[in-house]
Amino acid sequence: MGDVIRRLSAVPGREDRLTHLEILTPRVSSSVPWPSWTHPVVRAAFEARGVSTPWQHQAAAADAAYAGQHVVLATGTASGKSLAYQLPALSTVLDRRGARDERGATVLYLSPTKALAQDQLAGLLDLRTGAWVTTHDGDSTREQREWARDHGEYILTNPDMLHRSLLPGHARWARFFAKLEYVVVDECHHYRGVFGAHVAHVLRRLRRICAMYGASPTFVLLSATVAEPEVFASRLTGLDVLALTADHSPRGQVAVGLWEPPFTSYAGENGAPVRRAASSETADLLADLVAEDIRTLAFIRSRRGAEQVALNAAEALADVDPSLPGKVAAYRGGYLPEERRAIEASLRRGELTGLAATNALELGIDISGLDAVLMAGFPGTRAAMWQQIGRAGRGAQDALALLVARDDPLDTYLVTHPEALFGAPVEASVFDPDNPYVLAPHLCAAAAEEPLTEADLPLFGPRARSTLDAVTEAGLLRRRHQGWYWTDRRRASDLTDIRSAGGSPVQLVEGETGRVVGTVDAGSAHGTAHPGAVYVHRGETYVVEELDLDENVATISRAEPAYSTTAREVTEISIADTRDHRRWGECRLSLGDVDVTHQVVSFLRRRQPGGEVMGEEPLDLPARTLRTTAVWWTVPDRALEESGLATADLPGSAHAAEHCSIGLLPLFATCDRWDIGGVSTARHPDTGELTVFVHDGHPGGAGFAERGFHAAASWLRATREAISSCACDTGCPSCVQSPKCGNQNNPLDKQGAVILLDVLLSGAPQ
Repeated sequence: MGDVIRRLSAVPGREDRLTHLEILTPRVSSSVPWPSWTHPVVRAAFEARGVSTPWQHQAAAADAAYAGQHVVLATGTASGKSLAYQLPALSTVLDRRGARDERGATVLYLSPTKALAQDQLAGLLDLRTGAWVTTHDGDSTREQREWARDHGEYILTNPDMLHRSLLPGHARWARFFAKLEYVVVDECHHYRGVFGAHVAHVLRRLRRICAMYGASPTFVLLSATVAEPEVFASRLTGLDVLALTADHSPRGQVAVGLWEPPFTSYAGENGAPVRRAASSETADLLADLVAEDIRTLAFIRSRRGAEQVALNAAEALADVDPSLPGKVAAYRGGYLPEERRAIEASLRRGELTGLAATNALELGIDISGLDAVLMAGFPGTRAAMWQQIGRAGRGAQDALALLVARDDPLDTYLVTHPEALFGAPVEASVFDPDNPYVLAPHLCAAAAEEPLTEADLPLFGPRARSTLDAVTEAGLLRRRHQGWYWTDRRRASDLTDIRSAGGSPVQLVEGETGRVVGTVDAGSAHGTAHPGAVYVHRGETYVVEELDLDENVATISRAEPAYSTTAREVTEISIADTRDHRRWGECRLSLGDVDVTHQVVSFLRRRQPGGEVMGEEPLDLPARTLRTTAVWWTVPDRALEESGLATADLPGSAHAAEHCSIGLLPLFATCDRWDIGGVSTARHPDTGELTVFVHDGHPGGAGFAERGFHAAASWLRATREAISSCACDTGCPSCVQSPKCGNQNNPLDKQGAVILLDVLLSGAPQ
């Protein structure tokens, strides 16, 4: 497969695009006998599927779970993790069946996507063990949900349904919870940031409800890519968890290429050079691979992008052979369930050779026989990258993968610094269960499920009591002698959307029909759903006519404007509390709580395509203040004078360093650049010195800034290297320009940022 990558890069005009080729050596498998406790029907079912004996890591995880040990299995993609929990779960279900075939044990399976749950359901039904297996999710009919509650032994769902349906209705699910033996948390590395904190408390509420009915289920967590798995799993569940990381499954040779698109003749903001879009480059590569009959999956970050890549690849293939365009399709969220199933089946049957997909197919959907994976942009974390690479070459077959860099600091750094990807551990999954903004609504939900008592509080962590007192004082709970009671008429589970960090979402309502088109987080509505904003949803374009912040409703209308919009905002930051700090010579690195005040003051209209600014419109929106966590660093005047930095260069130098550091933090913490923000100033009133802040974008913090504080030396050295090694002269989107800058990327001083970071890092630990 390495030869295929070299051939792609040898096409005239592409000679300089392949920046690195890594060959991963094959691995030989190691098997062991079936555990003695395996139910004969379950063993026969797996043997009929072609599994003669389990691999060593499968048997080790299955033995631990069967013995009641909470376990996290962290082995590679396609390493057969499903068997590791299905073996004890199905054996226990069949062993415990009553004399009249009543269910004697139950299993709850949680996945982050419905597609993964459907794939698991198909695999379980194909085993034909006789276990009563079903899903309980947004696609399930009322009859299916009732059957699951009354008869289901092995139920597949997701954290949101657990939060909104099963736990609030636990009295109706009492017989299921009373017999719950296993809770399976699949692809657990996806539970990070604020979402991870929410899921951590949903699992604690689940443990509490199970205990009420006399059950104490064993938790089995699975991930192909998670750092410090025992620490992560323990934080997510609140339990002591055994980690198993040795992988004894076979793997063929995998060739991984890093690919950097060239600069174009176009100029971007402030005249900066612009690279060719990763999606355009990926469409060409997808067409080339399909033309060679290489079964390829291309990961695209957006739904609209996936559709466009598939369309562009099909158009390119039409010039080669009229029969080839039908070999390419798109796959993304938003399709109807039957559409998704049909595409998955076509890919399995080989009717499709190329697929452009969002990360809905990143997870463990079992599609064997893929030869290649293309990634249009770094997927955000090394963990996600290896997850996507693992979709190709299942079993012992060889495979190839290509990471095509987007025009941003992180992608550019990675394709020119392969040591940051190969041989480096995956990032730690960061989340903070003690965030009071997350903890408070879950305490209310728990009290609504069953009144809270003093004995319950340790389950929810050290800040449970102070947070409980706060929500009681706010009138959401009422204290009685027996405990705390939910007294509001609303459903307590509606207080929070566990996938949203910004409070109640803003609904996008079409003015003519009253139809709810979609939602946006309340925290981002000022910037994306303000009056005049162009909003794209599922390939359709709308213009926002009005934003009602009291009712959390934005009125929109269908339109096809020849421009896009970008909000401009003014941001101020003040330090509320310093939790920790370190001296770096004369400079200082700090971590603490800050108040960030944002106000969207105008928006720009940009001509599409091209991006030229057509005009600016003022907006009258209220300021919003966010209490969150930040990491910041200060440089005193004396150090600046000794460095030779001119006073006039300081704002641009600090601004450029801030932008690039935000772009590089995802390399050290499992976040996206849109999860974090920053502020820089040549002299901050709270410090009296040049100060650069990087803060979490969620109330109370999400753990990202804290991770940045602890990894600051490596993080900021990578930032300095990304700026200095970029091929541009004065700054571009690959180094110091940011797509989310509220000041039109002005002022920015690329060379000054390098000098400023040199001053800061001169006192940093090695």
